[in-house]
Amino acid sequence: MSGSLHRGRTARSRAADAWSGREQAEAFNLPEILVRLAGPDPRAADDPELTDLFEQDQSDRYDDGVAEGSGTRDLARRRRAMELLALGRVRSPGDYYHLAMVLQHSGLLEHYHLGFELARRSAAAGFRPARWLAAAALDRWLLHRGLPQRYGTQYVDTGGRWRLYRVDPATTDEERTDWDVPPLADALRRAEEMNGDRPGLDEDPGG
Repeated sequence: MSGSLHRGRTARSRAADAWSGREQAEAFNLPEILVRLAGPDPRAADDPELTDLFEQDQSDRYDDGVAEGSGTRDLARRRRAMELLALGRVRSPGDYYHLAMVLQHSGLLEHYHLGFELARRSAAAGFRPARWLAAAALDRWLLHRGLPQRYGTQYVDTGGRWRLYRVDPATTDEERTDWDVPPLADALRRAEEMNGDRPGLDEDPGG
């Protein structure tokens, strides 16, 4: 018994070390980027390479999951997208949105924060799809901080059953409408649709 527990701890330790190494490899100076981040230029054309990275990101995703090996491809896309940002090639409202979406599929808090800022500025420049993404990026940042989400865009798997992650009750459906997020009742209903015929649980640790 003790041997199997030791092997389990060793495996978890290796996984934690690998995750820590990936975080270090993707680390960046968020405050410096935010200070230098100008508003998007509505006259600028979308960068074709960044558009392609966005389309690849979306093609790896389905209603019920992600494609096999998507994690490795996500990492490569994020790295290249951040290089494009450093090169000054993220300029249009569409570029801001495309980069924000690529960063949304990370595990790094800084990526969610930057994604929120990019999407928020894209939305302010009139790029309508960025409204929902700004709300989702903020919610994902809050979730990973262990705080209640605001808009109700994030779900958690609690022992094989999907639940809407806990929501700040102070947020109104009118605020959700401002960011193109469905009413809270719709988000709760969607969780049930995602579960299908899965059995319910007595407790909801994520709710």
